[in-house]
Amino acid sequence: MEIDHDEAGEFEDEYEDEYESEDDIFEAGVDGRPDEEREAEEREHAMEVDQGTFIPGRHKLSAGETLAPDLSTYEMLHTLEAPWPCLSCDIIPDHLGSDRKTYPATVYAVAGTQAARNREKENQIMVMKLSSLSRMEKEDEEEDEDSDDEASDPILETKSIPLTSCTNRIRAHQSPQSTSAKPPTTLTASMMESGQVLVHDITPHLTAFDTPGTTITPSQNKPVSTIRAHKANEGYALDWSPLIPEGKLLTGDVTGKIFVTTRTQGGGWVTDTTPFTGHQGTVEELQWSPTEKTVFASASNDGTVKIWDARSKSRKPAVSVQVSKTDINVLSWSHQTAHLLASGADDGEWAVWDLRQWKPQTAVGSEKKPSPVASYTFHKEQITSVEWHPTDDSIVLVCAGDNTLTLWDLAVELDDEESRDTGGVQDVPPQLLFVHYMEQVKEAHWHPQIPGAIMATGGSGFGVFKTISV
Repeated sequence: MEIDHDEAGEFEDEYEDEYESEDDIFEAGVDGRPDEEREAEEREHAMEVDQGTFIPGRHKLSAGETLAPDLSTYEMLHTLEAPWPCLSCDIIPDHLGSDRKTYPATVYAVAGTQAARNREKENQIMVMKLSSLSRMEKEDEEEDEDSDDEASDPILETKSIPLTSCTNRIRAHQSPQSTSAKPPTTLTASMMESGQVLVHDITPHLTAFDTPGTTITPSQNKPVSTIRAHKANEGYALDWSPLIPEGKLLTGDVTGKIFVTTRTQGGGWVTDTTPFTGHQGTVEELQWSPTEKTVFASASNDGTVKIWDARSKSRKPAVSVQVSKTDINVLSWSHQTAHLLASGADDGEWAVWDLRQWKPQTAVGSEKKPSPVASYTFHKEQITSVEWHPTDDSIVLVCAGDNTLTLWDLAVELDDEESRDTGGVQDVPPQLLFVHYMEQVKEAHWHPQIPGAIMATGGSGFGVFKTISV
């Protein structure tokens, strides 16, 4: 717009003579009202805005409404479909380097499917390479045709291992390289609905992604070991020891039995014939200690978490704590602070425990039950996954049956004044860092080599994302 300076004249002072001095203006505030009056109105307005904020998992959508992510809060966000839903997935460490922050990103992963009841023969283990995962485009960024960060469509490549049963839980393990020219051996263990535990060597499947012309033979799709110790008892709990390079596996079933399977020097597999017993229900979760080779934790639908010594001849727990009146579904042992253990329960509560406060009980009821370091009831549905950040012992991700994946920063503490300034959103802890909506999300993991990147699986497929807040 051009201004005709001949007709513009002088600007009229609409506040002329309203105040007698500058002191009166500063005392009254910028809008002519006392500061206290104006600040009180701002706080009231903030509360009105926040009380109307839609919280996924807490509020219901009206007919015809859908949720859309605030893309400005993501550094990366991609969704990929799968032939069947997968209850469990795991990220596989790769050769592309650590602490990666450039784009497009690449992720190697594995997942097991849950095909429909009348189509069990379509089940498979999916060995995956997710590539061309670009960074979110920012409106204020200048376009750079030579940038490595330019947007691209994500690519999902898969190698399929046929199965005849659904996979309840899958975990990957890498053995060290025998030579610098040879890739590490990558194993997967799959806890099947049939009660069997299948161990596969997926090294050739991973190699085939990056070596053109490589084909997978039928023999390479067969398990290198089938663990039948659980007989026909279904199971959900499964974990590889991070401290035994050759491979040491924990498995648990619905009868409360826990077995240990070890890989021998010759490459064979031996399962202890005597199980660990003590739970009065299903073993829902198993976690090896990140610092002690013979120590592991278990969780059950009997509401207890137990700590075990694998050397125990009695096969009984060393410590048992009733941490919930409902099922304990998941555990995560901090790799940064080894005395911290996180648990997630069926009533939506997740908690952090200091294991230094857990003592062996000499008699039933003789010990005072320890209190959690922190506990949260933000989620109103069952907790399905919990995992500590790999390098930050204050950050935790949580998945729940309310279709949300939440990120938490346990280091956040607000004083009373700061709490008032948040706008008074009820039942939202200040430690809640981020809420990601994903239909029927079941499990999620931090990528160990891409700081802040997360891969999740659910009824709608896979999600790979990274927020700007972590």
